[in-house]
Amino acid sequence: MAGPKVATITIAFDGTEYTVSAGRTILVALEEAGLRFVRGVGCRGGVCGACTVLYRMRDAHPLVAGLMCQDEAKHGMEILSLPYIPQKKAVHRMELPPENSPEYQVLSLYPEVNNCVMCGECSRLCPVGIDVMGYVGMIKRGDLRSAAQQSFTCVQCQACVLRCPSSISQPNAALAARRFHGRYREAPAEHLAKALEKVESGHYRSLFRKVRRLSGVEFQALYQRREREPDDAPPGTWLPEDRSLI
Repeated sequence: MAGPKVATITIAFDGTEYTVSAGRTILVALEEAGLRFVRGVGCRGGVCGACTVLYRMRDAHPLVAGLMCQDEAKHGMEILSLPYIPQKKAVHRMELPPENSPEYQVLSLYPEVNNCVMCGECSRLCPVGIDVMGYVGMIKRGDLRSAAQQSFTCVQCQACVLRCPSSISQPNAALAARRFHGRYREAPAEHLAKALEKVESGHYRSLFRKVRRLSGVEFQALYQRREREPDDAPPGTWLPEDRSLI
């Protein structure tokens, strides 16, 4: 007996039309249609930003940025994959010159943030809903703490860079803001210092030797059995039962 008929839709990818199953993400739909992605695919969980796409709905004007592993394929989509977006990545060290503050150092690495014309295209395109224009303004004002908080969920997809008339590399400027704020403005994390002491003392050597002796199947089973923090746990309150790595 035949199963229920699956609804299909038509989408265009890189200029070619495909008939795909409805209710799938763009990535799953295209893979079911036979495409194999060598580049432009990463974590498949909406974290790495590798599967950036631009798309328009047929006969619609707005250009939308999305992630193939998150956005649902919809009938009439015209999609272009962007596996790589060239942009400015300022080479730097974390040591500050004597005359520079962290705030000034970020601006010296990415001075183009001062050219922001507040058009809002970066925020409109962001597939994860970050107020990109907002954190650019925070960097301009020297408020690295707020810029770090505002940009924390950035997945480095680089979509915002594409439409910026001032050629700002917003994600990299935000990354520099988080790094310099964390290094010079935030108090050191005591639990990380303790963890580093354990690593340097060889506390974990026997544990890692045991893990390295596992077969691939055994290691996968161990990973699947790992304890996971509940999604609704208040920040900083959950601890695993096995605390050998803490």
